[in-house]
Amino acid sequence: MTGSAVAAGALAMLLFGGFASYIFAGLETNNVQRIGHLTIFRDGYFLLGAGNPAAYGISHYDDVMNLIRQDPVVGPMVNVITPTQSLVGIAGNFSGESDASKTFLGVGLIPSDRDRMRQWDEFHLNTTRAPDPRLSDQDSARGLVGVGLARVLGLCAPLGLPGCPKPLPARTAASVALPLQQDIADLAQRDLGGAEANASHLPEIDLLAATAGGAPNVVRLTVSGSEPQGVKELDDNFIAMHLALAQQLVYGRGEHEVTGIVLQLRRSEDLLAARARLTALFAQHQLALDIRDFGELTPFYGQVVRLFASIFLFIAIVMGVIVLFAVVNTMTMNVMERTNEIGTIRAMGVRRSGIRWQFIIEGSLIGAIGATLGAILALVIAAIVNHAGLTWIPPGNVNEVPLQLDVAGRPLLVLTAWLALSLVATIAALIPASRAARLAVVDALRHV
Repeated sequence: MTGSAVAAGALAMLLFGGFASYIFAGLETNNVQRIGHLTIFRDGYFLLGAGNPAAYGISHYDDVMNLIRQDPVVGPMVNVITPTQSLVGIAGNFSGESDASKTFLGVGLIPSDRDRMRQWDEFHLNTTRAPDPRLSDQDSARGLVGVGLARVLGLCAPLGLPGCPKPLPARTAASVALPLQQDIADLAQRDLGGAEANASHLPEIDLLAATAGGAPNVVRLTVSGSEPQGVKELDDNFIAMHLALAQQLVYGRGEHEVTGIVLQLRRSEDLLAARARLTALFAQHQLALDIRDFGELTPFYGQVVRLFASIFLFIAIVMGVIVLFAVVNTMTMNVMERTNEIGTIRAMGVRRSGIRWQFIIEGSLIGAIGATLGAILALVIAAIVNHAGLTWIPPGNVNEVPLQLDVAGRPLLVLTAWLALSLVATIAALIPASRAARLAVVDALRHV
C-alpha cells in the first residue's frame, strides 16, 4: 500500500508535468510562428513607439538585414528574417449600405515570409499551417482583418461570416453620418482618383493614417478574408496587410522604413547566444537598435509559464509530504512488529548500523519500486490520451488543437520525479531505522 501511494504521487506529478510541458511548448510554438524569437526595434520604440510607430522607423533596414545574414555566428542560426511595419489609423467602409469607421492596429508584412514562419515546429506538435492564399507577394492591395473588425465595418455578408447582427437601416445610418466618415471617403476619392473597380468582387475598405511627417494619408485595402485573433480587443482592431501598402500609408512618397525586423531561429536553444551576438554586432557598427525576445513582447507567455510552474511545485510538495508520512508510518509499524526479529539478529552479532541500513534500504526499495510503477502508469496513460484524438483550445488561441501529455518526450522530468520520490522515501525511513537500531540493544540482552 505504501508503494501504491508512492506510485500515485509519481503518476500525478508526471501527468501534470507532461501537460504543463505541452502547454509551454504549444505557447512557445504559437508565439514563434507569429512574431519569431527576436525582434529588432529602434531604441525607444518598445516603451514609447506604440503611440507613434512612424516616428521610430528603422532606416536602411535592408543593410541591417544583410549584416545579420552575413554574420558567421548569427547567420546560420536564422531560419527567417523579415521586416514588419506597425501602424495605427482609422478604417472605414462607406460602400453600399455600410457607413462605418473604426480605429485599427495594423501590421505590414511579407506574405511569403509569414507562411515560412508558420512552418516552424521544433517540438513536433503538428501545428504547422498551410500557406495562406489570401495574402500574396504579388498583390500588395490585399489584406486580412480581425473577425470583430469585419463585424463592426459591416463586412460579414461579403466575407460570409456567420453569426453577425444585421447592420443599422440605411435611413438611420445616413441620418447620423459622421463628418469624419465623409472626410475619409472624400479623401479616398481624391487620392485614388478614377481607380478601376475591384475585379475580384472582394470588399474594400479605406485606411486613413498620419504619415511620418504628420500629413493625412489614405490607401484602399481589398479585404480578402478575416482571421480571429483570440483576444477580443485585438480582434476588434486587427488588420494585416502587405508591407508595401503599409509603408505607402505611413511614409507616402518619402523614404520607406520599418518598425521591426523579426528573426525566427532554427532552434529556441540559440536564443540567448543570438541575442548576445546581435547586441555586440550593433554596438560594433554603432547602430541605435534594441532587441526584444518573444517573452518580452507577449507577457502572457511568461505569466502562463510561471502559473503552471507554481501549480506543479505545489503538487510536487503535496505528493512529497504524502509519501513522506506514508513511508514513516509504514516503517514505524514495521519496526514495532519486528522487534523480536531485530533482537535476534542483533544477538547474532549484527551491529546497529547494519540494523539501520536494513530499514533504510527497505524504504528506498519501496520508494524506487513505487516511483517506477508510477512512471510506467504515467507513460501508458499519456500514450492512451495522446492517441485518443482529444482536442482543446489553449490559452490565447481560437482553434482546437490535439490534447497531448508530453511525458515520453521529457526523460528529464521522469528521472527527476523518480529520484525525488525515491529520495523522500529514503529520508522517511531514517527515523524508523534509527529507532530500530536503538531497540535492538534491549532486545538483544533479553534474548541472551
